[in-house]
Amino acid sequence: MPQLAWVERQIRRIEGFDVRFTHPDGRDVRGDMSDLRSYEYARRLSDDRTVAEWIAIRFRAQYRGFDVEVRHADGTAAHGNTLLGNLRSEYL
Repeated sequence: MPQLAWVERQIRRIEGFDVRFTHPDGRDVRGDMSDLRSYEYARRLSDDRTVAEWIAIRFRAQYRGFDVEVRHADGTAAHGNTLLGNLRSEYL
């Protein structure tokens, strides 16, 4: 089972944006935490979906017990209504 930092890099490579795993109380999860499942998707979610949809469809189904913060390219948190296509374009 991979470490958290590796899973975050996997999500970046596939989805095209950065994420930060958090505990439900908002604290950051350490990157050296292990025994997490690999990100099971091989293709990115379509550009016309929102951050909130990505969290509901992909993240929550696979990483129960954690919250996630999706990040803009400048490191700030993305709003749930942000389109994934617009977010990904910031990383180019």
